[in-house]
Order: sequence, then C-alpha cells, then structure tokens
Amino acid sequence: MHHASKKVFLHPGDFCFTREPIHIHTLLGSCVSITLWHPKLKIGGMCHFTLPRYPGKQSPDRKLDGRYADDVMQMFRREASRCGTRLPEYEAKIFGGGNMMRSEGENVEDSIGSKNAATAMQLLMQENVDILVAHVGEFGHRRLVFEIETGDVWVRHTETSGVRRQPLNGKI
Repeated sequence: MHHASKKVFLHPGDFCFTREPIHIHTLLGSCVSITLWHPKLKIGGMCHFTLPRYPGKQSPDRKLDGRYADDVMQMFRREASRCGTRLPEYEAKIFGGGNMMRSEGENVEDSIGSKNAATAMQLLMQENVDILVAHVGEFGHRRLVFEIETGDVWVRHTETSGVRRQPLNGKI
C-alpha cells in the first residue's frame, strides 16, 4: 500500500468519488460498500449504504441519499458522467453485508446484510459493471481501505459468533 497524503473516512450514508490519489476508509457490519475504479484514468469512489431501497416516494427533485443502494447507483452514474465516463468502464468490488446477530430459527438469507449484498450485485449487473470481488456475508465486521491510485482494497474481517445474548431476569 502506498502512503496517501489524504485519507477520507466514510460513515453510513457517506459517498466519495475523486480523481485525487487518496485512501478511503470505512467500517462495515450489515452495511455494504461498493468501490468503483476506472483502470485507465485511475479515478473512482466508494459508498457506505445501509439499506437496499429508498422507502419514500421517488420524485425527480428529491435529493439523493447515500444510505440507500438505489440512490448510490444514481450518485455513481452522475459522478462517472461528470468525469466523461460511463459505469461499464469501471471495475467494482463489493464488501460487507455481514450478519451481525443470529436468532434461533432465523434464515440468514433474510438478514439485512444479505439483502444489501444481493441488491449491490443486482444493481451493478444492471449497469453492466464488472464485479471483480464480492467479500460479503458471514458473521462479523470488516474494515476497508480503498486506494484510488491503484484500485486496491485492503480488507480486515473480524469474525464474531453472531449469537444474541439472552437477558437474565430481564437484564443484559
């Protein structure tokens, strides 16, 4: 990893797209980050979304919200266009969608993390973007560093059991 003079940390709902040779950091549980990188121009970005779809009414004058995957794809499309590029020219990597807790009888495929990861893949495929890596699912959280200059992403996955503690006498 090269040493970047500038670092950006994404919180849930944040979005960063740049031409600068920076490192973008985030920490994920059930949320998902998509990195997009243009291998020829060495530009790209990363998001940190929390839910698959915007729950409210869609309208043309509504401000896009980085907490939702469908809005994030519009944000990526807008930024690619501003750079004179199209989304199919980029390479994508998807991270997160971890299952943070498990309840007895719970179907892991129905978890918000699984839904987030599936939505990210679906939206990128609809845009004809090549998905190079999908490091998603499992129990635990991930720490990411995305290097814009090279397109490299470093991932540290910390596994947890995912088991919810049961209260003793109504207290935890």
